[in-house]
Amino acid sequence: MFGWFQRLLPKSGDFFVLFERHAASMVGAAEALVQLTHGEGDRSAHLRAIHDFEHAADEVIRQTLHEVRQTFLTPFDRGAITALSGAMDDTIDEMNAASSAIELFEITQFDPAMKEIAQLSLDASRLIAEAVPLLRDVERNGHRLHELTGRIVQLEGQVDGLHDSGMKIAFQAQKINPDPIAFVVTRELYKRLERIADAFEDVANEIDSLVIDHA
Repeated sequence: MFGWFQRLLPKSGDFFVLFERHAASMVGAAEALVQLTHGEGDRSAHLRAIHDFEHAADEVIRQTLHEVRQTFLTPFDRGAITALSGAMDDTIDEMNAASSAIELFEITQFDPAMKEIAQLSLDASRLIAEAVPLLRDVERNGHRLHELTGRIVQLEGQVDGLHDSGMKIAFQAQKINPDPIAFVVTRELYKRLERIADAFEDVANEIDSLVIDHA
């Protein structure tokens, strides 16, 4: 009888811990991507690390969805929780997709713009890791959260510029030494790197939505 009564009591899952675990996986994957594109350390280890962080993030989102279903009282609307968690997961999925392309096409040399995009991705992931704990008190931290998301959006704009300039340089190089396969590979990697930045902007937008609704 008491067990039945306990099941009727409100539950409150600690979604903030899950958000922070997700952000930690994001930072770890971004750090490995920077090392990979900069040619630092063991290439295979970096590829494996990104893949492992992607798996860890999948486990976090699986647990988050479970908690959403089981929890009676949630700190935010259930849709907002799943949207933020899903957006964070997308960033790691895109980093994993970029690393998979690097492995598939056996890319070992990276343009300066590619390296800078990877670094900006790490910068964005660290901003998100700083922002996520502040969600525990959105009302008090609303201004700081808005500053952080604004910086993430600015980084996405920088990535767009690097993508365009990098592709222009690659196109100009084709006029001197035509290599259609190399150009296609370069274009594909730039596209995948740009998608990482787009995914970070989506996370920023989800955080801004929470600030608007709760601050």
